[in-house]
Amino acid sequence: MPRYTVHVRGEWLAVPCLNSTNTIGWLGKEAVRRYMKNKPDNGGFASVEEVKFYIRRCKGLGLLDLDDAVEDALEDNEFVEVVIEGDIMSPDFIPSQPEGVHLYSKYREPEQYIFLDGNSLTTEDLVNLGKGLYKIKLTPEAEARVKQSREVIERIVKEQTVVYGITTGFGKFARTVIPNNKLRELQVNLVRSHSAGVGKPLSPERSRMLLALRINVLAKGYSGISLETLQQVIEAFNASCLPYIPEKGTVGASGDLAPLSHLALGLIGEGKMWSPKSGWADAKYVLEAHGLRPITLKPKEGLALINGTQMITSLGCEAVERAGAIARQADIIAALTLEVLKGTTRAFDTDIHAVRPHRGQAEVAFRFRSLLDSDHHPSEIAESHRFCDRVQDAYTMRCCPQVHGVVNDTIAFVKDIMTTEINSATDNPMVFAERAETISGGNFHGEYPAKALDYLAIGVHELAAISERRIERLCNPSLSELPAFLVTEGGLNSGFMIAHCTAAALVSENKALCHPSSVDSLSTSAATEDHVSMGGWAARKALRVIEHVEQVLAIELLAACQGIEFLRPLRTTTPLEKVYDLVRSVVRPWMKDRFMAPDIEAAHRLLVEQKVWEVAKPYIEKYRREHIPESRPISPTAFSLGSLEMNTGVSHDHRHQNEL
Repeated sequence: MPRYTVHVRGEWLAVPCLNSTNTIGWLGKEAVRRYMKNKPDNGGFASVEEVKFYIRRCKGLGLLDLDDAVEDALEDNEFVEVVIEGDIMSPDFIPSQPEGVHLYSKYREPEQYIFLDGNSLTTEDLVNLGKGLYKIKLTPEAEARVKQSREVIERIVKEQTVVYGITTGFGKFARTVIPNNKLRELQVNLVRSHSAGVGKPLSPERSRMLLALRINVLAKGYSGISLETLQQVIEAFNASCLPYIPEKGTVGASGDLAPLSHLALGLIGEGKMWSPKSGWADAKYVLEAHGLRPITLKPKEGLALINGTQMITSLGCEAVERAGAIARQADIIAALTLEVLKGTTRAFDTDIHAVRPHRGQAEVAFRFRSLLDSDHHPSEIAESHRFCDRVQDAYTMRCCPQVHGVVNDTIAFVKDIMTTEINSATDNPMVFAERAETISGGNFHGEYPAKALDYLAIGVHELAAISERRIERLCNPSLSELPAFLVTEGGLNSGFMIAHCTAAALVSENKALCHPSSVDSLSTSAATEDHVSMGGWAARKALRVIEHVEQVLAIELLAACQGIEFLRPLRTTTPLEKVYDLVRSVVRPWMKDRFMAPDIEAAHRLLVEQKVWEVAKPYIEKYRREHIPESRPISPTAFSLGSLEMNTGVSHDHRHQNEL
């Protein structure tokens, strides 16, 4: 028998449909009738017949025709809302709609699985889990470890041993012993009371990352959760049933208690939950719609679900992956700007970087050579100024290997910390099955990821700082030898004038955001938690800094491509022409003023989706293969950053013959 979940004035009602010919109007009236039945004053209505309403889907808010048959318009157990005429939209209907939730109308349930063992998850894996590309299964080894650790907890409960968080209260109440018949209630109370976060909810993508990461940590087998409960958590993930998790409220020790409590709250069937099928609704209804039962917490299991650094670290993994993507593409954009400004490649000579052999610096210089080497990729623009009298370029071009390089090294450093953290046990107390005991410690403290993410924000910001200065050079006719603000009929047209202001504003905002949050600490929980990491803010602001960096570089990309227009019919190198063609596939040349924000957004999307890198990468890697000397191995400075293997292939370009 089909059944539908209907929202009426803040109430969720399950309405069965016995007759397949019933209409949407009937469904609305039946929901209103049930709503009135539950209210002492009939909800303020004299009868169902006097109520005027319309009905819309919870997902997508599409209006439904009251005369359509229910079976034709709705899927079984679909979520809809009855809106009473004269009512304002229910504030509880979609609490703080997640940014980008409209993208999930295209959600497709994944068919592939990723096996989690608690030891081998990568930052790329986690981001892909967040995107909904995989479901989760545990490895047999992980299942065995989980069972063994749970046996320790069961023995503690049976023997009534006093152990923190299992048979005692929490924080200041650690010395309060809880009787056995209250141990389950203790865990539920913990989750409810600690669900005290505020602010916008995490997007479905970020909620999915958080849930996946908590599963990976529980799979290590040091948390004491039962395999039955962990499998229920995995089933919720695989169905994309995602609890409402406010982004603010964690101080990063004892772990991310508030956000992880909201995560657990949804899993026990309380609070709000989102799924592609339902949109936002009460958690118990969302779980039921997917054939799932709310979790019934056993001793220690509430604590096992909420104690750890997974909020900081999951957001940190997104940050480090996006940082790596924009750092790679920043080199390509800067190379295009150098071409437009008729710069020299001599500053990227192999020998210069061999005597200061920082890994990131050498790799950036190599990328510039691979894109600009005139012997490998002839450039008509470069040829046009081969015999000019310029000796050297401004620092914003000449020092890209040194400035961009340290960003690459910073990302590699932070990625190493994040990879360790996502495969670490961060509970308290820890359950050691091989020793048949629990030990209280401090692995929940978020100082490692907090410090690393503060460092990441500081490092990646510099890509925007130097990019903004290159935008200034492109727009300033006294520096670029191009029309002012890259537009004809200046005065009538303003061109890139305010786009540059936007870049400057973002760089300035980043300066404030780069102040480290982890230098702060406030004592909490009656001084039992007297030093904290503030890692949640470190992660959130790192993501904001990275987004600003992406946007500034999107503006530089547009400006550099616009500069090319004024150098035609001359052509740049083959790989950079491919980048130009990519941009022109989404943004047309700027012949006269038009609405610019959509152009910036389109370029930003190219960078987020790594399209610029995809276009240039084959040329970079081909150059790499051709410049690895066959007679000797790769230089000791070779390293891996993301998918790149670095070497210091030799090349000497001669764009400015007058240089000494």
